Amino acid sequence: MTGWRLERSVTLGVVFALVMQTGGALIWAGAASERLDRLEAEAALYATASERLARLEVQIQQARESLSRIERRLDARD
Repeated sequence: MTGWRLERSVTLGVVFALVMQTGGALIWAGAASERLDRLEAEAALYATASERLARLEVQIQQARESLSRIERRLDARD
């Protein structure tokens, strides 16, 4: 066994095609990574929005309960 060597049957066109495919794969991977980063940032925004919405729902429920108590007191006066 003499080691690794490049045979003459591998043409410059084959080497060029491999280089182009590798470059295309790297570009595709970079674009996919960018899309994932953008989606993760959007998901973080939605997470904070859903937490705020949950707090607002609790506050609205408390306001409704207070309003019901006020209405009952006013009705009791009549």
